[in-house]
Amino acid sequence: MNPVITPATGTDIAELRQLYYAVYGPHYPVALGTDPAEMARLMADPHSLWLVARCPVTGALAASAAIHGEAGSRIARLEGIAVHPEHRSAGLAAALTEALCVEMLDTGRLDSVYATVRTVGSGPQRVVARNGFRPLGILPNAVDLRSRESLALYARHSPGVLDRRVPVAEVPAVLLPLLRTAGAALGIGYPGVRAAPGPPPAPPAPQGAAESLELIEAPAFVRRRFRERFPGAEGWFYPLHTPNVLLTPEDGRFEVYAYLNRAGGYCSLLTAHPDPAAAAAHLEPVTRALARAGAGYVEALVPLAHQEALTAFLAHGFVAGALYPAMRADGDGFHDYAVLSRSGERIDFRGVAVEPPLQPYLDCYASAWASAHLPTSSEVAP
Repeated sequence: MNPVITPATGTDIAELRQLYYAVYGPHYPVALGTDPAEMARLMADPHSLWLVARCPVTGALAASAAIHGEAGSRIARLEGIAVHPEHRSAGLAAALTEALCVEMLDTGRLDSVYATVRTVGSGPQRVVARNGFRPLGILPNAVDLRSRESLALYARHSPGVLDRRVPVAEVPAVLLPLLRTAGAALGIGYPGVRAAPGPPPAPPAPQGAAESLELIEAPAFVRRRFRERFPGAEGWFYPLHTPNVLLTPEDGRFEVYAYLNRAGGYCSLLTAHPDPAAAAAHLEPVTRALARAGAGYVEALVPLAHQEALTAFLAHGFVAGALYPAMRADGDGFHDYAVLSRSGERIDFRGVAVEPPLQPYLDCYASAWASAHLPTSSEVAP
């Protein structure tokens, strides 16, 4: 098939909703394929691009995909790839992905585009790989569709971006295998990076008011307060995520801002006020409160150079499953970020389809998880 590829418009919304239902059923937790108002906003967004493919003979909507960006950011997300069951194996997903990247990435409008890819089959991994995306890691139990699914993280960078990364001197020792894995996958190096001295300290026990956290789920209020606390982007960075929940102890000594997706059963920790260190000792009650709210998966995006924050998350049972090199631009350089996550549900990789380039990340995660959650020989009673 030689599809007719055009930008999505408002007249396509009804057909698009039918397409996403045909592909994902009633459990698709993304507004891109379910909420007409959000779909219309994305189509009109000058920082994003949504393309559809139609059958040249019948004019029927056959496939859809988008790159979702935002003002002030040079990173975007490839999302919403859907091919109607009647038109699979025709190369439509690859054609749309390439058309999107040519327009949004190869022209220099963006520094990188990432994609979170389903692992229930190997097809999605092959689609992005054929279009220049390379694996960055695994996100175990990241979303609840019909059941808990793990996602793979892939990204494609503009030429020269990876060569301008800001070097890092040391990281927690448990992250070194992930750095080596990412370096081999992307053809980059981490020369001179050494293991930080000593193991992560045991997490301190929360005291007083921090034991009991209020979870405020009032999106408009949370957004207003977040903008008051963080009028610029200096104190936080989490592309394409706007907080919709706020967690705070009774005495209000700190505030944790997060994005909670109840439909997908996951949550992203964005930042804390007055600073992330204020809440670092209370990650355990924060994670428990989010689990009670339905988040079976909680993740955090942490700068690789931020030794203190990495240590705090690792000490509270978070495991680094992915590394995003050159994720954030800063002056003439780019900073690397680690994706750390914690799942309150059993992780089972037996049903995961993994292409060879992704396999080293799965092995790396399994080793890191065992190091974090299984007792060592010295800890096992004789």
